[in-house]
Amino acid sequence: MDSRRGSVFGTEDGRVAIRFVRLVPHPPEQVWRAITDPAQLAEWFPAVVELDRPAGSELFFGVTEQQRQRFGMADDPAGTPNGRMLRNEPPSVLEYEWAGEILTWKITGTAGGSRLVFTNVLTDPEAGAPAAAGWEAGLEVVEAQLDGKPVTWNPLDRAEELAALYTG
Repeated sequence: MDSRRGSVFGTEDGRVAIRFVRLVPHPPEQVWRAITDPAQLAEWFPAVVELDRPAGSELFFGVTEQQRQRFGMADDPAGTPNGRMLRNEPPSVLEYEWAGEILTWKITGTAGGSRLVFTNVLTDPEAGAPAAAGWEAGLEVVEAQLDGKPVTWNPLDRAEELAALYTG
């Protein structure tokens, strides 16, 4: 399965989750860097965060420069942790909590590269469609980075374009 669209579904505990599966022709170690390296994250991830932390570590997810400019968002001046690293097992499992949501990245080696499965369990059931559009746009950037292609689009603009696919 390598559908471009993420699936939005209910969880057993009544929350909403989004799952994306990508088959990429790159080794797990390279995919791992794409989802953890601060320079690569800066191109697509919706926060500034240092993910190279052991399980149990507190995390601070800060506002990106683009979020400041576009939406007038601001960081917590105290830098109070708003997340926690749950699992950090390079290059196969990365799982963390961010403001009550759980984000899980699983990378499995395949004969032709890697299978990346990303799941985001949301705290707000109404956020499923916009979050899915945002993650899809981000994953498009990850795939371009892995393929060595220039990113010639803005992920926030792309998420707005994709939003209609997840509503309705």
